[in-house]
Amino acid sequence: MSKIPFRVSPMLATLVDQPFSKKNWVFEEKYDGIRMLAYKDAQKTSLISRNRIDRTLRYPHIANELSKLEADTLLLDGEIVIFDANHVSQFQLLQQSKGTPHYAVFDCLFADGRDLRREPLSVRRKALERFVTSGSVIQIAGRLADDGIAAFRVAMRRGLEGVVGKNSSAVYTEGRSNAWLKVKIQQKEEFVVGGFTAPEGNRLHFGALLLGEFHNHKLQYVGKVGTGFNDEILDLLHHKMKRLAQKASPFASAVNEKSTTYVSPQLVAQVSFTERTKSGKLRHPVYLGLRDDKTSREVNR
Repeated sequence: MSKIPFRVSPMLATLVDQPFSKKNWVFEEKYDGIRMLAYKDAQKTSLISRNRIDRTLRYPHIANELSKLEADTLLLDGEIVIFDANHVSQFQLLQQSKGTPHYAVFDCLFADGRDLRREPLSVRRKALERFVTSGSVIQIAGRLADDGIAAFRVAMRRGLEGVVGKNSSAVYTEGRSNAWLKVKIQQKEEFVVGGFTAPEGNRLHFGALLLGEFHNHKLQYVGKVGTGFNDEILDLLHHKMKRLAQKASPFASAVNEKSTTYVSPQLVAQVSFTERTKSGKLRHPVYLGLRDDKTSREVNR
């Protein structure tokens, strides 16, 4: 039986502030989901998250579709997503299991015994299109436009999270790279949960989550989020946080909140917000869900 002789960590895009256009670059939709590497060794398929957790059993229908692909060996890079009615990926839908998960594939690192990591993206894309055809469950990441500025306008018009620009000549390298650059339209980021406030009125379990991010190895407080929860989410989060409760604040900066319970900074929440204040605090934050594919120490300003 043929096997892929290596395991990889995914290539990550670097965030930039403004849309751009560069010669020999391509521009793709930025998906709002969970990064996933798919390994196909003959009929055995594994879905591995960016922190190397096997998620095959969580998405059996995707693994089954991948096993039907004709290549004997295949290593794909993509994102597990759920689309809304406008075909826009929404992490909140994935977190709440509202809809059918799809696998949006944007790279091919190994195919039929051939290691493609040192080949340029243009070659890897052709291999991807040779072995994968967009279907009901698996789809190839769409290119928005040849020009980066035009691609950004398309993304804005469609309500996408952002755009990822990629150098067509670049090889695949593990970790953060300047050969892939992402521009966000919607402000969505991960933050560490460092505690919670007491509930008020008819709210169950807690009022708001206290959020932070690491800066110079210290957890800095960035504000609280009190919207985006239903009763089921409140119950689930409270159960997880009770086990992490501690007396001391995990934050290096001051938290001026009453009736606060602090927790060990292990949970990572994805949050949308409109902007940051000059002091770095979040404005109008909304809770979207927990991420189990990232550790709290990865959440840096």
